[in-house]
Amino acid sequence: MDKREGRDAGTIRLDDPWYDALAVGWGEGAATDPARPPAGGGPAPGPSDIYLEVQRSAAFQEVRSRYRRFVVPATAGFFLWYVAYVVAATAAPGLMARPVVGAVNVALLAGLAQFLSTFLLTWAYARHARLRRDRAALDLRWTVFEQERGRQRDRARGEER
Repeated sequence: MDKREGRDAGTIRLDDPWYDALAVGWGEGAATDPARPPAGGGPAPGPSDIYLEVQRSAAFQEVRSRYRRFVVPATAGFFLWYVAYVVAATAAPGLMARPVVGAVNVALLAGLAQFLSTFLLTWAYARHARLRRDRAALDLRWTVFEQERGRQRDRARGEER
């Protein structure tokens, strides 16, 4: 990060060594250089155009659908389990105080089960992502990379003429 003094004292410049050229212009329409019009005469397609094209693709929609089919029920189930624990702790203190083994009662077992279920849900999410979404998401990333590389190559060829 580089702070400036003087007239531009309020502006801060971030030098990011992990700069992702594919993300330039995200959500800003076609990223064009007004000083250098494209060879074809029309607006040059920018990186955001590629992302929008990918977002509309069937492959992207399938990845998002797989994500939602896991996350929505898992979140709802875990939330209900958490609320049931809180409600039982407040509405049924006699049940929660019932001893199971020695000083271990139902509330303690249910609390430990909350931790166990958190770890199990995390494991299930990671497994689902690895088996059902990661390969398709990586394929989409390579598609975007190849499209951007091809468009950069086309622009470079257009400038040479």
